[in-house]
Amino acid sequence: MPRFIQLHLLTSYPPSNLNRDDLGRPKTAMMGGAERLRISSQSLKRAWRKSELFESAVKGHIGTRTQKMGVDVLKRLQEKGVAEKNAIGWAKKIADVFGKLKAVKSKKATDKEDTTAPTEPNKAFEIEQLAHFSPEEQAAIMDLADTIAERNSGPTADELKLLRAKHSAVDIALFGRMLASAPAYNMEAAVQVAHAITVHKVAVEDDYFTAVDDLNKSEEDTGAAHLGETEFAAGLYYIYICIDRNLLAENLNEDDALVNKTLAALVECAAKIAPTGKQNSFASRAYTSFLLAEKGDQQPRSLSVAFLKPVEAFKNGMLENAIKALVDTRDNMNTVYGNCADDDRIMKVAKAKGHTFDDIIKFILE
Repeated sequence: MPRFIQLHLLTSYPPSNLNRDDLGRPKTAMMGGAERLRISSQSLKRAWRKSELFESAVKGHIGTRTQKMGVDVLKRLQEKGVAEKNAIGWAKKIADVFGKLKAVKSKKATDKEDTTAPTEPNKAFEIEQLAHFSPEEQAAIMDLADTIAERNSGPTADELKLLRAKHSAVDIALFGRMLASAPAYNMEAAVQVAHAITVHKVAVEDDYFTAVDDLNKSEEDTGAAHLGETEFAAGLYYIYICIDRNLLAENLNEDDALVNKTLAALVECAAKIAPTGKQNSFASRAYTSFLLAEKGDQQPRSLSVAFLKPVEAFKNGMLENAIKALVDTRDNMNTVYGNCADDDRIMKVAKAKGHTFDDIIKFILE
């Protein structure tokens, strides 16, 4: 079976602010000397991973990213009636397995305050960095909490071996895991997701808006009760995804049924799920309009070079011109380098040409 699956998608979003920078503006990038809209790969992956579609498709095989596993352990021990001092000590021992605990500042000393008490007690059980836990690891952690609560003695060194090198968390298998304090349990991502960029140059616009008080009858004040401003832009994005099927199978313990279920869920999410930023304000949900899927053992390559020159909307329109640029670049690379994939399928929504979405899924799973 071919090792690499490459997906090239063109998705058009109407006025939106799907992925904001630190100032609340749509994220951008310079490419080919022109400013483009950008959606970060992190934003895309989180939107897919947390979508109802993904959770439904691979139910029971999704991990949890959190700093607060130690907090949950403490709560579990407290619910089981463990003495406060023991619960605190044992919860910290368990949390320490997953990473360095946060440094917690104490309250400022006053005549009535305990100078050793943390300002936010639960913070003492959080780790500094996010850790991604598989369902098997979460179950083992809570089982250990129940065990030590029942016998009323702390965890042993062997019992603290809670992390698993092998598990069924598809999101960890897809997007990887890095545990600085326990590198033996790191997992290399089987999927690479590029930042989505618009195929054309953009100008971010301002939306000045007001809100009116419903009980204001304009008898004394005819002005708005609130004034605001938000920024937005519209764009046709190129999204590139590279999947190492062999690595995905290795990460999922060669469970072919789970691998196929995961691949189908990922492709469907990539085609249908948008980041959630400002969706209530813009309703900028969109399905992809063009999808090129490729399979082969050849070295993968993005086709972003097709858009170094910003696409214009003249003659056939932005989408058709972008499709032509993408397909021409694919064909030119095949001519110069030899075939860069063994086989491919194209889904084109405009005029319903090419293969259907179901055809694309079947092709990827074959």
